[in-house]
Amino acid sequence: MRFIKLGEINWKYILSEIFLIFVGINLAIWFNDWNTSKTTNSNIEIALHKIKGELNTNLEQLTENRTNNQEITFFLDAIKEIQKENSGKLLVSPKTMSAFEDTYKDFFTVTDSTYVDTDLYNYEGDTYINLDITELSRIAWETSKSTGIFHEFGYECLYELEGIYNTQNLVQNEIDKATEALRNQSIDDLGRILKFVNQLEIQLESQYKEMIKDLENCR
Repeated sequence: MRFIKLGEINWKYILSEIFLIFVGINLAIWFNDWNTSKTTNSNIEIALHKIKGELNTNLEQLTENRTNNQEITFFLDAIKEIQKENSGKLLVSPKTMSAFEDTYKDFFTVTDSTYVDTDLYNYEGDTYINLDITELSRIAWETSKSTGIFHEFGYECLYELEGIYNTQNLVQNEIDKATEALRNQSIDDLGRILKFVNQLEIQLESQYKEMIKDLENCR
């Protein structure tokens, strides 16, 4: 009977192959992790860039509209002060009315006047109130949330951003109420709401500016 003689097993070769396979697997895992990390970092940069642009745009519009709407509250306060002293009537001297009309020419125009007494007239006029509707975007923030990339920002960053967009919602809600008051010609409500809106907008403006500076720390 013949016996097949087996050659000696080359353990050195086998171990080297196993080692190479092991190294290859680890390199593949490392490369995959590196590629994933690179993609994540890139997405973080894009998300923060978009959010920063959104905050800057919102800040610009907020500042412009707040200034314009604040003029409305000044006008309403001024005309209310005159009416309060005269049982709801615009009883003033021609000189006073001329100064008033010049100051608030964008809001009020005299249409008629009735002589009451020496240097005193009862005035009637048309009032024009053009409320600037502040439309504040939240697309970049909502996209960051829907994609899940906002989880990479860190707690402090997320806390500040949530605070900003919550205040932004409050501003939008109050602007809607102001629009409704103007539509219903409820001037007292309009003045009250706009003053509250102004307080919220001052707070939001400060939050915007702080967050724009702090976004670099969100990486």
